[in-house]
Amino acid sequence: MAAAPVIREPRHAPVAHVVRGGLVEGVHYGSVLVLGAEGEALLDVGDTEAAFYPRSALKPVQAVAMVRAGLPLDGELLSLAAASHSGEEEHLDGVRRLLGEAGLTERDLRNVPDLPFGAEEREAWIRAGRAPSRLAQNCSGKHAAMLYTCRVNGWPLEDYLDPGHPLQQAIAATAEELTGQRIARVSVDGCGAPLFAVSLRGLARAAARLTTAPAGTAEARVADAMREHPETASGSTRDVAALMRAVPGLLAKDGFEGVQVAALPDGRAVALKVSDGADRARAPVAAAALEWAGVDGDALKGFTGTVLLGGGRPVGAVSAVPPLPAPGAAG
Repeated sequence: MAAAPVIREPRHAPVAHVVRGGLVEGVHYGSVLVLGAEGEALLDVGDTEAAFYPRSALKPVQAVAMVRAGLPLDGELLSLAAASHSGEEEHLDGVRRLLGEAGLTERDLRNVPDLPFGAEEREAWIRAGRAPSRLAQNCSGKHAAMLYTCRVNGWPLEDYLDPGHPLQQAIAATAEELTGQRIARVSVDGCGAPLFAVSLRGLARAAARLTTAPAGTAEARVADAMREHPETASGSTRDVAALMRAVPGLLAKDGFEGVQVAALPDGRAVALKVSDGADRARAPVAAAALEWAGVDGDALKGFTGTVLLGGGRPVGAVSAVPPLPAPGAAG
């Protein structure tokens, strides 16, 4: 296992331009890594070896650790265990089912109360006069699965978010195994769960290990669940779900602060971080990286640029910049 990635101010590079009326209005910096099927770097932009927080892009790895520890889930509910969900009714119902199977209720959750993450769901929640809740918070599926794993193992429930808890120790060990490197630092994610600093190379490596794992393993079960139920892992209108539908066999997971990871069944993988956390740059940069990985550009057409409006009509876009667009790529 490699040493922990170095902790430093990342040496990011330009990855996306904000173009309005033919003028570059802004520049998003970041780092992008594309790995080939043998783990070789096909594209390395910015600082892919520095420690960073992958945020929710690490949820599939957390889910693998829970399955290894006996979490008895597959299909939609396992996808929900790795989700940053939008707060649609199917997500909330799924979390209730997860808790019910473990003999628990929403009161046992320790994630922070919040409004639904999805814009439409949030607006409907507010119009109905509903207060923030732990159930609606986008990580509630992961937290319900954490509690379920604790119940299966007879571990304490009250402090399941403590980094020293057996559950979190198991998750940390799995993160180090799958990323192939020591964790550089432990902090707290927005939902309250421990957050591990790794490198983009480690994150890409972990995703590739999920998609290339033998059938029946915890890694394959998580990857299959998310690919078969992408809307459960995100939301029915989310770009990451649409991307998994558009690219056969692709596993993809986004994270707050401009993070995304994706991997193909043969181990080709991409990982990226947009420096300023701008979500508008994440999808175009991810699409450009996937084209470098060999994904057919036709499958990525809907993800290559975030449209900018002026007076209600398109006047520009946020799109990836060289060297990200693959040689010969349109645009």
